[in-house]
Amino acid sequence: MSNSILASNSLFPIPCTERLSFEPAKVGLKTRTIALGRSLGVRRLRLKCNFSGKERTAKKQQQQRKSGEDAIDPVGFLSKVGISDRAFAQFLRERYKALKDRRFDLCSRFTDMNEASSGYEILGMHRHRQHRVDFMEWAPGSRYCALVGDFNGWSPTENSAREGYFGHDDFGYWFIILEDKLRDGEEPDEFYFQEYNYVDDYDKGDSVNVDELLQKIDDDYWEPEEKWYRNSRLEFVAKLYEEVFGPNGPQTMEELGEIPDAETRYRQWKEKQPSNSDTKKPCYEVIDHGKVYDIESVILDPVSKEKFRTKKPPLAYWIEMRKGRVAWLKKYFPSICHGSRYRVYFNTPNGALERVPAWATYVLPVADGEKSCAVHWEPPPEDAYKWKNIRPKIPKALHIYECHVGVSGVEAKVSSFNDFAIKVLPHIKEAGYNAIQLMGLVEHRDYSSVGYKVTNFFAVSSRYGTPDDFKRLVDEAHGHGLLVFLDIVHSYASADEQCGLSLFDGSNDCYFYSGKRGHHKHWGTRIFKYGDVDVLHFLLSNLKWWVVEYLIDGFNFHSLSSMMYTHNGFATFTGEMEEYCNQYIDKDAFIYLILANEMLHDVHPEIITIAEDTTFYPGLCEPISQGGLGFDYWVNVSVSQMWLWLLEDVPDHDWDMNKIVDVLVKNNQRSDKMLLYVENHIQSISGGKSFAEILLGKREEKIFDKDEMLSRGSSLLKMMKLITFTLSGSAYVNFMGNEFGHPYRIEFPLPSNNYSYAHAIRQWHLLMDGGIHSNLFNFDKDMMRLDESELILSKGPPNVYHVNDSLKVISYIKGAILFVFNFHPEMSYELYHIGVEEAGEYQIILNTDEGKYGGHGMLRGEEYLQRTLNKRVDGHRNCLALTLPRRSAQVYKLTRILRV
Repeated sequence: MSNSILASNSLFPIPCTERLSFEPAKVGLKTRTIALGRSLGVRRLRLKCNFSGKERTAKKQQQQRKSGEDAIDPVGFLSKVGISDRAFAQFLRERYKALKDRRFDLCSRFTDMNEASSGYEILGMHRHRQHRVDFMEWAPGSRYCALVGDFNGWSPTENSAREGYFGHDDFGYWFIILEDKLRDGEEPDEFYFQEYNYVDDYDKGDSVNVDELLQKIDDDYWEPEEKWYRNSRLEFVAKLYEEVFGPNGPQTMEELGEIPDAETRYRQWKEKQPSNSDTKKPCYEVIDHGKVYDIESVILDPVSKEKFRTKKPPLAYWIEMRKGRVAWLKKYFPSICHGSRYRVYFNTPNGALERVPAWATYVLPVADGEKSCAVHWEPPPEDAYKWKNIRPKIPKALHIYECHVGVSGVEAKVSSFNDFAIKVLPHIKEAGYNAIQLMGLVEHRDYSSVGYKVTNFFAVSSRYGTPDDFKRLVDEAHGHGLLVFLDIVHSYASADEQCGLSLFDGSNDCYFYSGKRGHHKHWGTRIFKYGDVDVLHFLLSNLKWWVVEYLIDGFNFHSLSSMMYTHNGFATFTGEMEEYCNQYIDKDAFIYLILANEMLHDVHPEIITIAEDTTFYPGLCEPISQGGLGFDYWVNVSVSQMWLWLLEDVPDHDWDMNKIVDVLVKNNQRSDKMLLYVENHIQSISGGKSFAEILLGKREEKIFDKDEMLSRGSSLLKMMKLITFTLSGSAYVNFMGNEFGHPYRIEFPLPSNNYSYAHAIRQWHLLMDGGIHSNLFNFDKDMMRLDESELILSKGPPNVYHVNDSLKVISYIKGAILFVFNFHPEMSYELYHIGVEEAGEYQIILNTDEGKYGGHGMLRGEEYLQRTLNKRVDGHRNCLALTLPRRSAQVYKLTRILRV
C-alpha cells in the first residue's frame, strides 16, 4: 500500500521519510490547518469510542426491555393517567415527529448525540497536546475575532482569527491558536509533530534518540519490499519494467509490439517464480470470471491479507517521543498563563465589541471596577484538584437539603465553598438528609438575583471560590454520602450584554429569539432559541459539562413554565387540556427538554432530573418512549402555597381537613414521582416571610402571650412537616435553616437596605440555645430517621380513611405505619377511636408533643403502647382508643399481631 495513502487515511501522524524532510520553519498555514483537523478528528474519535452509538442504542433497548417499553408510542402515557383528549394526543404525535426531525438535524452536524453534547471538549480555551493553546468560539454575526487579555497587552490584532488566517467555518465557529513561546536560547524542534504534553509528569523523549527510534519503527513495521518501495518509487517502476521486458526492453510504442493478455502475462510471471521461495512478498492469485476484456480481478491471498490486518501503527514508539511537563517547562513558557484575564474581541457590522467568552469556565463579573473578564484556569498538574471519593448510590427516598452557599455563613459577607464544606456539610449529614441542591451557583453578575439571571453557564460563581474549590465541596459531599444536585437555569438567561450572552456577536438572534419572543415579559431576561442546532449544542453541552467536570448527580430544572409557554407561564390555568397544546406552547422548548433527559440518562444512568413546573404539565415524569418528557421527579408547588394561605388568611378553627388531604393526595401527576416541600427558598428569599417568621415572630417583637404563640408555632411547624413528609410523594425538600425554624428571612444586598449583608446569613448559633429552635431540629432529625428505618416515602400511596373536619382529625395508614393528626387549636381528646384492620399492639415511634420537641408531654408512658379493641370503626374490624392532645401528631407501628 502506498505510504502516502496510509498517512492520509490515518488520524495519527505516521513518520515517513517524506514527512521528515519538513523543517519547522517551512511548516506554514496548510500544515497547521491539517494539524487542527487531526486534533478535532482525534477528539471526535475519542468521544465516539467512549460511548459509541451502537453501545448506547443497545443499552437503551436493554433498559426499555426491563421497563416494558419496547414499542415507541407518542401517546402511550395518556391511557395510563386517564387522559382522553383528542387534540392533546394529536399535539403529542406532532411533537414526536418534530423530535425526530430535530434529532436528524443534530446528527447531520454531529456524529451522534454524545458529540452534540460534548462541545466543551473543543469550544472555549483548551491546551493542545502539542505546545499550544486552542480557542474556539461561536459568533456567526461577527466579521473578525481576536483574543485580548493580560497575555498580549489587550491587543485586538496580535491573536486573531479572520478570513484567510484560520478564520471561521460555515457555521460561524472561530478558531484561534496561541503558540507557546520558546525560551531564550532554545531552538525549534526538528520535527514539527513533536509533542510536549503540558500535563504529563514524565519525559520519555529525553532519553530517546529520534533517528534511532524512527529506524526502529521502519524495521518493525514495514516489510522489506514495502520499505524499499517507499524509499524509491521510480526505482521500483524501473525494476518492474526490466523484469517484464528484460534489460533491453522496448523504448517506444512501435518497439513494444503486441502485448499478451493479462492472464497470459501473469502465468508467465508465475512460472518464473521459485516454488519454494522464502520471499516476504505478498502472494497474489488471479480469479478469472470469464470476462472478454483484458481486466482480471486480483486479490490478496488469505495469509498475506491476515498478516496485513494484524499490523498496527507504531503508536507505542510514537508515545515514546512525547516529552512531558519537565521538558515543556525547560523549553517553553505558556502563551497564556494560569490566572490570566482575557476577553474575546469581535468586529461586527455595528462596531467593535468585547465580550466574556460564552464557554469560559471561570469568570470575574466585576473586577476592581473594570469590565467583566474571563480567567484562564489551567493550574499546574501538581496543584489541580484530585478526586478522592466516589459518587454515593441513589437512596430509596430523597431527602433534599436546598441551600445557597453565599448566605450559608454567620458573618455579614458572601460565604465561600470552603466555609460551606467545613461548616455546613457536617450539619446536613447530621440532620439526616442524603442530597443537597445548590442554587445560585452558576456565575451571575447580579448577586441580588439569587443566581437566577445567569451570565456564564459554564462557570461556577467566583464569589464563592475557584473551580477547584467547588470540586472540593462536591468531593466532600460525596464523602459524607450526600448527592449533589444543581439548580440549573436554562429557561432564561441574563440580559446583560457585557458578560452575558445577550447581543453576544452584535446580532439580536445569536442565542436568543429575536423580537418580543426573545424577552421574558416580566423578569427582563432573555429566552433561548431552542430550535437552533447551535443553541442546542450549547445547552446540552452545558448539562454534560457539570456532570463530567464536577461530578454533579442531578439537576433541578428551574421554572420550566418560563420556557414551555410563549406567555412565560403568566396566564390563568384552569386545568383544561387545551391549555397544554394551544398556540402558546413552545414546541422547541419541549423537544430540548426531551433531548436533555435522553442525553443525561445516557451519560450517567443514575442521574436525577427534577422538573419545576407550576402548571402541572401532563407527562413530565413519563418515559420518553411513551410520550413523556423523561424527568425523574416533578415538584408539587401547590402544597407550599396551601400552607401559606392557611397560615396567613385562614383562622385555625376554619382549617379544612378535607382540603389539606385533597391537595396532598389528589394530583393529576404520578405521586410516586412527586417531590414535596412545606417551604423552600421562595418563602425565605423572594420578599416574603419564612413560615417560622410568620408563626414564631421576631425575637425583638413584644407579644402579649408569647408562650402561647411559640407553642402554637412550634406545634404547627412540626405537624405541617410530618403530614407533608409522609402523606404523599416520594421525595422531600427543605431549605437551609428551616429544619430548625430560622426566624428571619433572607435579604440580599439591595439599594433598599443600603447593600447590607446583615440579613444574607443563617444564624446557626440558634441550634445551641437549647430552646425552641434546637427542639425543632431534634424533631426534624427524628422525622428523617423515621423514613430511614421504616422507608415510609417509598411505600406507595397511603390509605386515608379517617378525615373529621369538625374535630380536625386526620388518620391514614402507610404500610404497617399508622399516622394520626389532631389539628384542633383547643380540643384534646381521650379515647378517640381510630379504626385499624390488623388486631395487635401498636407502639408510638414518633410523637410531636414530646418535651424534647418542645411539646407539652401530655401522653403518659403506658399510653405509648396501645392494644386494639374488637370494635368496627372506619370500616375496619378493629380500632384503637387513643389520647390526642391538641395540635399534635402521633405515629404508631404495629409491633405484635394478635390472632383471634
